[in-house]
Amino acid sequence: MKRLILLFALSAVSAVSPALAEAGKADLPGYDRMDVPARHRAMPLAASLWYPAGRATYRNVIGDSALFVGAPAMIGAAVAKGRHPLVLVSHGSGGNMDGLAWLSSRLAARGAIVLAVNHPGTTSGDSSPRRTMRLAPRAADLGAALLALLADPQLAPHVDRERISALGFSLGGSTVLGLAGLRFDGDAFADYCRKAGEASPGCDFLASGGVRLEALPEAFSADMRDARVSSVISVDPGFTHAAVEESLAGIRVPVLFVNLGEEHRWPAVDVGPRGSGLAARISGARHVAVAPAHHFTFLGVCKPGGAELLRKWEDDPVCDDPQGTDRAGTHEKIVETVAEFLGLAP
Repeated sequence: MKRLILLFALSAVSAVSPALAEAGKADLPGYDRMDVPARHRAMPLAASLWYPAGRATYRNVIGDSALFVGAPAMIGAAVAKGRHPLVLVSHGSGGNMDGLAWLSSRLAARGAIVLAVNHPGTTSGDSSPRRTMRLAPRAADLGAALLALLADPQLAPHVDRERISALGFSLGGSTVLGLAGLRFDGDAFADYCRKAGEASPGCDFLASGGVRLEALPEAFSADMRDARVSSVISVDPGFTHAAVEESLAGIRVPVLFVNLGEEHRWPAVDVGPRGSGLAARISGARHVAVAPAHHFTFLGVCKPGGAELLRKWEDDPVCDDPQGTDRAGTHEKIVETVAEFLGLAP
């Protein structure tokens, strides 16, 4: 996604006309930003917060770009009274926190606070094959954001600390599995890529960066468990063919796996019997397939002409869904599945 990641980077908050700003404010979620101190990073992390709003401020659109439709929100609105379940969100390789505005906004509309971060080195505009393999700092990003939120006197009283979940997509799906206690074996992943070939999804990006699979960093295999997280939703996670078997028994929290598609499902992210089989090897884990769809269907709804624009740029076809796919409808199915798993309001 050579140019797409730059569009993501330019799409954080889009201004709207005064007339549009007055339309439909009452039922919109709130949105704000946080600067998160992170000792494991060279600079503070950018984090975003979606939440049930208690009062109206002004309307704006988050995550809108030349390719993707954004989601409206009330910027800096008061948080609705009471304590709300919290969902930590981890984006995929080359994505960013506002690129998943469609998901965060809908979960907030169902009563959740959603805390997302931009992961340096794997976010829009700086996604590096070498840094992709450093899972432990990504997990630490979420931990640092959670610590900052729970220390904020304005926001912490609104968090239900008994209901803290983590949701991740693709590389983010691997990250949140680490929070649950899953560990990854570098040698096993190297073997997987050697057998699957350099052109296979999940291995091709690493090959393009000349990543030496026989010398993966310790941060790929580190213990990333966070005892504050009480459940995990992993969407099309990577690296599951390299899961350390001994770590599976230590996963004590409920886990929901969501795979995009059936016949169009990427083998690299398939946790079902035709893929890594990971879903069946974690006690009590649920596995849901949403079809028709494929991996990129999880990204935002594309604007008219988006697919043609990507073809013109000779970029990844992230707007081309399998025949019969309704991306907006698929998003609704995903939200329903996640909301039911987390016990959110209908």
